[in-house]
Amino acid sequence: MSATVDHRALYRLPWNLADNAITWLEPTTKCNLYCEGCYRENDPAGHKPLDVVKEELETVKRLRTSDGISIAGGEPLIYPHIVELVRYISEQGWKPILNTNGQALTPELVTKLLDAGLVAFTFHVDSHQNRPGWPDKTERELNELRLRLASTVAEYGKGRIACSFNATIYPDTLDQVPMLTDWAQEHINIVNTMVFILFRSVRPKSRFDGFVCGEKVDVEELVYQLDTKEVPRDILAQEAVDQIRRSYPEFQPSGYLNGTEDPTAFKWLIGVRMGNSRRMFGSWDAKMMERVQTVHHRWFGTYIAYARPVLMRRARALLPVSLIDKSVARGFWNLLRSPRDWFAPLRLQALTIIQPCDVLPDGRQSMCDGCPDILPYKGRLVWSCRVDELEKFGAFVTFGVKEEQPVEVAPAEVALAEVALGSDDAAQAVEAVSGSNGKGKATVAKTPMV
Repeated sequence: MSATVDHRALYRLPWNLADNAITWLEPTTKCNLYCEGCYRENDPAGHKPLDVVKEELETVKRLRTSDGISIAGGEPLIYPHIVELVRYISEQGWKPILNTNGQALTPELVTKLLDAGLVAFTFHVDSHQNRPGWPDKTERELNELRLRLASTVAEYGKGRIACSFNATIYPDTLDQVPMLTDWAQEHINIVNTMVFILFRSVRPKSRFDGFVCGEKVDVEELVYQLDTKEVPRDILAQEAVDQIRRSYPEFQPSGYLNGTEDPTAFKWLIGVRMGNSRRMFGSWDAKMMERVQTVHHRWFGTYIAYARPVLMRRARALLPVSLIDKSVARGFWNLLRSPRDWFAPLRLQALTIIQPCDVLPDGRQSMCDGCPDILPYKGRLVWSCRVDELEKFGAFVTFGVKEEQPVEVAPAEVALAEVALGSDDAAQAVEAVSGSNGKGKATVAKTPMV
C-alpha cells in the first residue's frame, strides 16, 4: 500500500449545493446499452419533450450557480433534440458537456455538436457493459474503442472539444487501474481526464432493512446492483490511489469532496498531472488547486471542473506560476532536467476518483458533500444517483440495522452439542452466545453477515 492520503493535507473543494462546477441533466432515460453499474432504469419511452428539459434548466438557474451542465441519461446521443439542447445550454452561458457511452457517436454528429457549442465529451467505457460488437472484452482490449472515440472527437471536434473517460471499477477490475492510467498518459494529447468510479450496490447488506417514510421496502427493485446475488466488496478511494501509484508513483491528489456523514471519506478525489506521453513531471498540490478554483470563481463567477482543451494543451503557460507555487516549480524543474523533453508538448491531465454512497455501520448513508452530479427533479435539486428511488418509492430510501432475531435451539440440538463438546462446554457455548431461556431451549441471536 502507498502512503495514506490525508484529507487535511488537501484542498477541500468549495463546491456546494448552491454554487458548483457542474449540474446534472437527464433529457432522456432511454438507453442503447445495458451497463451493469448503471443506477438508472432504461425506459424505452424515456425521451422528455424539449420544453420540459428547458423547464428543468430554469430550476437550475433559480437554485444553483454552475459552470457546466452535464447532459446524461439514459443515453443523450439518441435524444432527438440533442443538438438543439446543446445549443440552448451554450446560449444560456453554461458549458455543455455530454456524458455518453459513445455507441451512437458519428463524425457528422461531432461536427454538429461542435457548431452548437459543445465543450466536452465524457465517454463511459468499461468491461461490465453489454456493448454490441465488443462481447466479453477486457479493459485492455477496450482501449481500442477508447482510442477510436477519442480520435473521432479530436479530428472532427477540431481540437476544441475536451475528451474524458469514465470507467466503473469493480472488485474484479481494480487491478486494471494502473493499465488505464498508463493508457491515459500515452494519449494525453487527446485525452484530458480519466475518471475511476468505484462501484456501489444498493443490494442491502444482510444486517440492514430499507425504509421509505417508515415503511419497509425491497431495495432490490432498484437497478444499481450487480446481476449476481453476491454483495460486492466496497472499494475505497485509497485503494484506487494505491493502484494509480503502481503506474505513476508520484501521483498526489490535490482536491477532494468529503462525505456528508464521514469527513475523512474521499467522495471525489482529484489530481492534476503535468507531462507528455513519455513522462510526467509532477502533480499540482493543494495550493495550486485552490488558486485555480479561486481565480476562476473571481473572474467568471463559477467554480471549474471542465477546462477547455486549449488550456490543457498549454501547460507551459504556467511557468510564471512557478514563482509562487512549489508544485508547479517542481514540475518545471523536472522538465529542465530532461533535455529531450524541452521542445516536446507539455500538457495537463486530470485523474479523478469517485466513491459513491456509502452505508455506514449504523445505517446512515454518506453521500458526496457538495456533489456536482445534482439533478433538477420536479422543481428541486436531488442526487442523480438516487433519483430511481424517487421514481419507485416516492422518497429516498433510508437504512436501519435489523433487529436481532432469536433462533430457537431445540433440546436435541443441545444434546448433539454435548456429545461433541461435553456437557459443560456445550452449556457454556450456548450461554455465551445467547443465554438459556430456562425452558429447555436456548435462544441464539442470529448474527448477520456483513
